[in-house]
Amino acid sequence: MHIHILGICGTFMGSLAVLAKELGHTVSGSDANVYPPMSTQLEEQGIRLCEGFDPAHLQPHPDLVVVGNAMSRGNPAVEYVLNQGLPYCSGPEWLSRFVLQGKWVLAVAGTHGKTTTSAMVAWILEYAGMKPGYLIGGVLKNFPVSARLGGSDFFVVEADEYDSAFFDKRSKFVHYRPRTLILNNLEYDHADIFPDLASIQRQFHHLIRIVPGEGLIIRPRFDEALAQVLEQGCWTPTQSFALLDDAHDDARPEPSGWGVRLLQADGGVCEISKTSHLGKTVRARLEWTLSGRHNVCNAVAAIAAAHHVGVDLQVACAALGKFASVKRRMELLGKVRGIHVYDDFAHHPTAIETTLDGIRQRLNDIPGSRLIAVIEPRSATMKMGVHQSCLAASCRAADLCLWMSGAGNGLDIDGIIAESPVPALNFNSVDDIVAYLSRHCRAGDHIVIMSNGGFGGIHGKLLAALA
Repeated sequence: MHIHILGICGTFMGSLAVLAKELGHTVSGSDANVYPPMSTQLEEQGIRLCEGFDPAHLQPHPDLVVVGNAMSRGNPAVEYVLNQGLPYCSGPEWLSRFVLQGKWVLAVAGTHGKTTTSAMVAWILEYAGMKPGYLIGGVLKNFPVSARLGGSDFFVVEADEYDSAFFDKRSKFVHYRPRTLILNNLEYDHADIFPDLASIQRQFHHLIRIVPGEGLIIRPRFDEALAQVLEQGCWTPTQSFALLDDAHDDARPEPSGWGVRLLQADGGVCEISKTSHLGKTVRARLEWTLSGRHNVCNAVAAIAAAHHVGVDLQVACAALGKFASVKRRMELLGKVRGIHVYDDFAHHPTAIETTLDGIRQRLNDIPGSRLIAVIEPRSATMKMGVHQSCLAASCRAADLCLWMSGAGNGLDIDGIIAESPVPALNFNSVDDIVAYLSRHCRAGDHIVIMSNGGFGGIHGKLLAALA
């Protein structure tokens, strides 16, 4: 079968292409913005990429067109598919029909941390010899590709709440039918398709409704938005996880709950604990390379999910000790003249804050180190100005913040800078940012570039300028 994917370079659709190729299909795809790392992975898999959405890419006609959720009416390729009556479906529908049938699905949902936590779950199962299949919206460092069919009944999937396609406005995750479900957190996001938090909560409750009674839902102990979702009705056992803090009276794990206690301020060493309904607690030490309280919480959720399918706590911690994370998640791109340059996918105030807090904890013990945040407000929610009031405060762990303005951006960048608790500057071009950093950075600086897109190739330009 020849499958053509519209929007193939998106993180989800690119991973879908890898699975289709592994199933033996001929796979091709079109996209408007073809850039690494996904484009590199697809080319290495022998998948033909077409720039733009020319209907000629669909000639001769493929047997099936898989339509990404970034596609809309008016797109030349979409109009051609409809006018010619070509068979088509959404990406989540294809995954459900052709991959997930008969699988024990372990899904990771939430506003933040889905990609990293999904990668953790997949790696723990792999380390434990369980040969899981997986589809994760990113390029993984512990695996050669971002998706595979696997050699067992277990399949790990990053479960996104974004809509499935222009013709299917349900969230992607309702197609997946998970048996083990992690709910990492829940905040307002995706303002381009959700009018308010309640509308997102409604989709999350649709997800909860399809988890079997013999399955498991893993949730944070202290997340009010998710608590409200569960209060609407839950027919599945739940286990909570929490970051334990001796300073708080409520820091004890719940019965049948999970806890994590920091043994090192940056989270590089911590203790994972599991308390049974009988009050018995087992513990294991985790030493790894990731930093930040958010990643520690991701880890305990991943361990709980792996435990549900039979992985011992000590084995899970040993696996995460060898976890190499995901590209674009605090990925060190290079060190030039003593200046560290990182790439991070953060595009929400909470993600910006937790990312910067995590690296700040590590830099506190290094005299003279400066933390410089470079932010492109690129997501639809950012551009609509929804987070205007809290963006300035999200950067307080940095020593300097550089903001990239954009045409049609609804954010008041100058207003954010005026409220910033740290020095902040506004730039109109990538080249101006690179020129500023190359003139003013010094050895010991750590530059964190944050965007959910290619950011005009700033990463390579900056490393070249510094060199």
